Amino acid sequence: MHAVEPEIEITFRSDMDVELVKSAASDADVLWAARVSTKGESSLAEVEADPERSKGLINYLMRDRHGTPFEHSSMTFYVSAPIFVFREFMRHRTFSYNEESGRYRQLVPVFYVPGPDRKLVQEGKPGRYVFTGGTPEQHKLVTEVTQESYRRSYRAYLEMLEAGVAREVARTVLPVGLYSSMYATCNARALMNFLSLRTKREDSAFPSFPQREIEMVAERMEELWAGLMPLTHAAFEANGRVCP
Repeated sequence: MHAVEPEIEITFRSDMDVELVKSAASDADVLWAARVSTKGESSLAEVEADPERSKGLINYLMRDRHGTPFEHSSMTFYVSAPIFVFREFMRHRTFSYNEESGRYRQLVPVFYVPGPDRKLVQEGKPGRYVFTGGTPEQHKLVTEVTQESYRRSYRAYLEMLEAGVAREVARTVLPVGLYSSMYATCNARALMNFLSLRTKREDSAFPSFPQREIEMVAERMEELWAGLMPLTHAAFEANGRVCP
């Protein structure tokens, strides 16, 4: 077999990257979209209106689940996270996605290893379970085993590439803990649906049990969105974090 270097420079991470790339999203977007039903073309005056004067309307729309006015906005996020996070993320078909391709570029050896605060042990039956922290020995085992597994798989990947095997074939040995990157574009209503399912909050009207890694992404997206549409975000929280 073709010889490869025994030591490969690999990066291990436990965090997620989320950036707001571009946006056309404000609380005023909700107002002019909603008021066209009663004002027709004169609702365009609401484009420049002060949303603070109409935050009651935003709250009413959220409370009574008149959802379409929240669709007239757009946000594009750059996300860097493990592949297993993306596979959960892409179940949300109201987003538009473009992801890094392992067919067209050599994939960079950056891998996810759970951090010391990641709860490791699942206790209870499906639907009625909780996660607990785990012992120091379990954390040590997870760290050592995952890192060694990543090293072996990436070494195998490089070995095939150096032997002339196509990238789309060589990548089959790589695990879902590999970091990928993507752009994800959505409107505010789609984002609220995502947040209602992928964050766990005690004040939510309906319980949600997201995997912690996708919740980390969701929390950062929510923080960025709240800065763009603070009144809409406040109404979302005040009404039980239910997507309208």
